[in-house]
Order: sequence, then C-alpha cells, then structure tokens
Amino acid sequence: MVTARPDAPDSGSPAVVSQQTSAPPTSETGMELEAALPSASFTSARPDLDEPSGTFAPPKIPTPQPDLPPNSLENSSTIENRFEGMLAIVNANRPQDDLNLIRWAWIFCVQHHTGQKRASGEPYIIHPLEVAQVLAEWKMDSTAIAAGLLHDAVEDTDVTPNDIAKRFGEQVAHIVEGVTKLDKIKFANREDHQAENIRKMLLAMVTDVRVVIIKLADRLHNMRTLEHLKPEKQQRIARETLEVYAPLAHRLGMGKLRGELEDLAFRYTDPFQYTQLTTEVDSLRGEGEAFLTRIVSTLETKLKEANISARVESRIKRLFSIQQKLQAHSIPVDQVYDLFAIRVITKTEQDCYAVLGLLHSAWRPVPGRFKDFIAMPRPNMYQSLHTTLIGEGTHQFEVQIRTEDMHEVAEEGIAAHWKYKASDNVSAADEQRLAWVRQLMEWQREMSDPNEFMSTLKVDLYPAEVYTFTPKGKVIVLPKDGTPVDFAYAIHTDVGHATTAAKVNGRIVPLRHKLRNGDIVEITTQTGHNPSRDWLSFAKSSRARNKIKHWLNENQRTRAIEIGTKLLDREARKYKISLHKYTTADFDRIANDYGLGNEQDLLAGIGFGKYSTRQVLNKLEPGATMAAENPAADPAIPGNTFAHMSDAVKRVFFGKGSDSLQVEGQDDLLVYRARCCNPIRGEEIIGYVTRGKGVAVHARSCPNVQNLLYEADRRIEVEWGDPARTAAQPNAPKPTTYPVKLTIVCDDRSGLLKEFTAIISEDGTNIRSLDTKPAVDGVVNVDFVIETVDLRHLTRLSQNLRKVPGVRDVQRIQKI
Repeated sequence: MVTARPDAPDSGSPAVVSQQTSAPPTSETGMELEAALPSASFTSARPDLDEPSGTFAPPKIPTPQPDLPPNSLENSSTIENRFEGMLAIVNANRPQDDLNLIRWAWIFCVQHHTGQKRASGEPYIIHPLEVAQVLAEWKMDSTAIAAGLLHDAVEDTDVTPNDIAKRFGEQVAHIVEGVTKLDKIKFANREDHQAENIRKMLLAMVTDVRVVIIKLADRLHNMRTLEHLKPEKQQRIARETLEVYAPLAHRLGMGKLRGELEDLAFRYTDPFQYTQLTTEVDSLRGEGEAFLTRIVSTLETKLKEANISARVESRIKRLFSIQQKLQAHSIPVDQVYDLFAIRVITKTEQDCYAVLGLLHSAWRPVPGRFKDFIAMPRPNMYQSLHTTLIGEGTHQFEVQIRTEDMHEVAEEGIAAHWKYKASDNVSAADEQRLAWVRQLMEWQREMSDPNEFMSTLKVDLYPAEVYTFTPKGKVIVLPKDGTPVDFAYAIHTDVGHATTAAKVNGRIVPLRHKLRNGDIVEITTQTGHNPSRDWLSFAKSSRARNKIKHWLNENQRTRAIEIGTKLLDREARKYKISLHKYTTADFDRIANDYGLGNEQDLLAGIGFGKYSTRQVLNKLEPGATMAAENPAADPAIPGNTFAHMSDAVKRVFFGKGSDSLQVEGQDDLLVYRARCCNPIRGEEIIGYVTRGKGVAVHARSCPNVQNLLYEADRRIEVEWGDPARTAAQPNAPKPTTYPVKLTIVCDDRSGLLKEFTAIISEDGTNIRSLDTKPAVDGVVNVDFVIETVDLRHLTRLSQNLRKVPGVRDVQRIQKI
C-alpha cells in the first residue's frame, strides 16, 4: 500500500510505503538502538562498537514494489556499495575517526526512511547518503557525517531530537536540530517561515559551524536533483539558493561550492538566458581553450627557467559570473575581461610575489586590475594575488596566484580546517570567520520583524572589501562603498549616533562620501546629536543600518503613541464617547483583535495611520459611530457622492472592488501603487502606511522597501483582488492594465523595430511610447512603455522579445 504525505520544502515529495521492517539487535554500549528500532531482526552479527569491524552488514534495502516505475529504484547492493565507498573516503581522509558512529547512523537512517521515495523515484535514503558523500569529500569528521545521514530524520519521520540524543549523543542531536526546519509552526507567510528557519540555523551555527556545512551539503544535493520538482517550486528554491545559500557559502570561504550553487540556480531562475549564454560560451570555448593552452605552456616554461616550483591551471569563467558582468556593463560575452583565467599555485608566499614579477615582465598588465589579497585577506580569509594581463591578439586574461594552503582555503573555506582537526574545538581562524555570525545574532535580538532580519542577513552575507584607518592607524573593515557613517558605527554606537561631520585624508567630506581602500577617516561628534532617517539611504553596513533603525523605531514609536492618543481623543469627543470609563484591559482586547500586543501598540498604529480611529471606537462601543457612517453607504440619500461614484473611481480612491489592491481588515484607507517600482498584478507586494497619503503599495523586490520598512508598525498586508469575481459580475469592466517600461539591449541593425512591434502587437499588447538610444560598439537601447495585464503576461512577452536575433537582454525598468 502506498500512502503519500507532503515533504519538506527542499526535498522531492517522497511517498511512504508501508512495509515490514527490521533493525539491528541491542547494543551493549551507550548506543542502544533497540528502542529506536523496535522490530529488530538482523541475520548478521552486531559489530563491536569499539572496533571498526569488517563483519558489519548494513540492512537490506527493500526491493522495488511492482506498482513503481521500472528501473526507478536502485538495488540494495548498489546502495550498500555506495555507502561503503563513502566510508572508504572518510577513512582515507580521517583514519583516526570512529567509523562505527557512521555505520549505526546509516542503519538508523535506513530503518526510519524505509519505503519513502523522492520525486525522482529513488529511495529517499539516497538523499542522506549523497549528503554524507559530499561531507566526506569535504573531509568532515564522523560526527558531522553521522548528523548528515540523520539530518532529515526529525523532519520527515516520527523520530524526535531526544531519540537522536539518546542513541548518538548530544552533539549529533544539536547539529540535527539546527538543520531541521520549523515545519510544525504556522507562519503568516512564506517569507516569515524562511526567515525563522534561517535564523534558527544561524543560531545553532554559532555554537557548531557543522550545522551550516551540513545544510549547505543538503542544499547542494537538492539543487543537483531539482529537475524532478514542479517549475514553481524549482523557481522558489533556486531564488532562495541565490539569495541566501550561495552568499553564505561565499562568506564561509567555500568558493567551489558557491560557484556550483550559483550555476545550478541560474539554470532555473532564468532558463532562457542560461541556454542562450551556454550557447555563446560554447561557441568561444574552442578558441578560448586553445588560447589558454598556449598561455599555460609559455608560463610553465618561464617558471622552469626561473626555478620556481608551481603548478598552473586554467579555466573559463562560470556562467552565472558571466551573466552578472553582462548585466552590470551591458557588454557582449567576448568582452568580459576575465572570461579566461589562469591560476598559479606555488609552494610559498614568497614564490607568489616572484611569479607576479615574472608575469608582469612577460605580459603587459592592465592598469588598476591588480589586487593583493595576501597582504590584506578578505573577511572570509580568502588570500590570493589577482592581476589582469593582455595576451596575444589583445585578449585579456586574469591570473590568480596563491599557495597550496591558500588554494585549499579558497576552494573549501571553513570546511578545509576539518582535515587537520583531531577534536571538536574551533580554531582561531574558524572563530574569525564566524565573528560576523555572532554579531548578526546579537543584532537580531533587536529585530522582531522576520523581513528585517532577512534584509540584514542578505546585506551581511556579502563580504566587506574596503579597508580604512583611524587617525591612530587602527584598521576598520567596511562593506564596499561604505561611508563615514558606517565607519562611525563600526567604532561605537554612541559615536555613530553623535556623528555630525567627517574628514577623509584631512579633507572634509559629506557623510554620504564613499570610502576607498587606504582612506584615513576622522569623525566629528556632538553631544545630543541624533541619527537622521536620510542616513539609511547611504549607510551600507548591517551594524550601522540596524543601529539607525533601532533608534528611529524607538523615537518614532514614542511620537506615534502621542499622536494616536490625541487622534483617538479628538474622534471620541466628536461622537460624544467618554474614554475615561474604559480601562487598559478594554484597549488591550481591541489590540488583540488587530493581532497587537497591548494598548501602546494600538495607539502607535493609530498614530502611524495604520488603523482608523472610527473603527477602534466602534469596537470599543459598538454602533457608536454608525450614525455618521451609514448615510455614506445609503444610495437612496440625495447628494450622496460616494453612492454615485463609478466602480473605477471607488477602486482607485478606496481600494475597493475585485480588480483592485485591497488592504486586509481595513475599509477606509486610500491605496495606491508606488511610483518607484510600479507593481503589477502577480507580483508579491507589501503595503506601507504614509501619513496623509494612505497606503503605498510596493513590490517586495523594490530597492526602496528595505529603507522604508524599518518601522514595522507602518507595514500593512495588501493583496490583489480576484479578477475572476469581477469578470463574473454584470457589465464588468475590462481587466486593469498597468504601464510597464521595457528596455531591450540589442545590436543595431535594420528591421529590429518592425520585429519588436510585430511581436508586441500579435500579443494584443498596447504600446504607449517608444524611444531608441544608441549606446557603444554598435549596441542600441530600445525603450518601450507597454500596457500589461499581469506578471505572467509580461514574462511571456519578454521571452518572445528575447528570441529576436541580436537581442542581448530585455530589462524591466521599475520607474517610468
């Protein structure tokens, strides 16, 4: 009998097959498995847990059921062989580790995942086995690999963390608990769920970094098998990978993993561009590889002549990195300066600088392209020399020079240290890598809002790259384009709050001035000075932004409570309602109706304009305000302007109607689309209460959202109305259309405009305006302002335009 159950968001929707299972006999040591595996019946003898005995026999994998697709499951001997192969890797990398811990974790894993399968049709145990394989290749210890095998046990079976702790120890249980998602808790939306899962993982990571390493291995295998999921799930998981997990791998120095995650995600987030770019790169690959071969041969000869011991590697830049360069500079693929790269790996640091001199004497360096990350390592401990050279035919190529140790750290990051670790102690280098996580966890205590936490995390995942100095010579590391405000908060919160001016290299500069490597910064402060909201528009560091937001929240909230109290009192006098007869408990009850904590939260909401005073008074004293409200709703009363408004006017001014933007739980708030991002139906949206203007609706992807929504009290839930309900009404109006600006970056050739307009017209789309702007090197930008019905319509149209020969990119411009 096959029974299906929903799977975790990242896995492949397995089904549970009810079968007779078996388990190993009881253990005479602390790891008593019979409690976990109640129907024990193994024919093979239990291995002695003190000896890595060769008599160990893993449980037999159930044979495929007749109703399953042929060849969809691998036979048990193949899976057993793969498990033994993984053990061999662990033993080769860490011969002192106890393999029996991994063996018993495997038995436990097989026992509890028996009958489950992934969307691919494989037995579910293939997934934890592949995660363990990745961890073994990363040279992780037996504790981490055992936890990797068990990482889905709590989430996808009836196993509890206490079961894991009892049989495998508190350390394994802590790691498994850190990786397990919060699926038992109900959240208001997917964003809150994602934020709390990430927060939980990072909290566990502070005490044991293996939590995040296992999570990254888990995500890597899920990305490798993502083709088996539905397209919408592929998109969501791929976007999350690009936004969180790939940058997290980069922050931990795991460059090889980051690259694979980005390329795998790129395939699903933009399949058309992925396919097009793959074709373009493949067309250049033959010539490029021949060019690199000649460079490598020449360089190896020169290294030998100079008696420098080193090995030389070559590579063509990764697809996702190429795509980022194309978007940033609007250039063709063959103009990406580091499309081809050479890596020289030496024995010593001195040899690195010797190789640099050799390269610059053999090829002409490109000015401004040299970077010394050996003397000044990146925050993720990455070290290397980077230089860009001009080869034959004016082809540019990048060279990275590093030692073997630097190369291992650059490729494997924090995971590289486990190769040398004989204990569970975290080294000083590991502690330095995790310092940013500890700081983030300290700041998150001030962040009750999950969206604020996620925005902070995404900012902090990108490495700091600007090295500045105090007048006394202390190094202050800031994010790229950091400002004196970031510098001040990096010194101390009080210094940041009191900042009034700054000098850079002895000259007075604006507070929004972008700092550069080597700048000497001097901050001028004034007692009693307070942060400005404008600082959020240019502050880059997480620390500065969160300290500014925290101060603004506290002070804005106090002011909002005062305003809310006055507004409520004035409205009560208007309707002759005495507020003195109501207690704090009465206001707390109303606050609970709105999902708020207490009276102060309610008053703050009124002060921010989020809640209507009339609605609050009507909840306090039912019917008290209805006398004034009912006439406006009665169409029979002469002179009633509201009643005679058209549906379109009501939708625009009152947010009513099925084809409009609607505010959850509110009846009298004005709603409008923000001009900075012009959201269209189908996009995820968020509302922000603006005083005197109503609710501004932004797309969640709008760059202004992070700056606007630091005040959680002013955020409000909004949604698109149901167009099907409008269409069903008699004399229903046409669906609302939204103006959208598209910029097409293409080669300048005759007939392009005719092809573009034909595609847009055939799609039934109206063109409001058209403009062309010549760029450089035969490239032209064509700007269309069109009318679209929803996001799906716009996506389809953009894909059709991209298919026109000569089109390099189609971009949506948010602001019209």
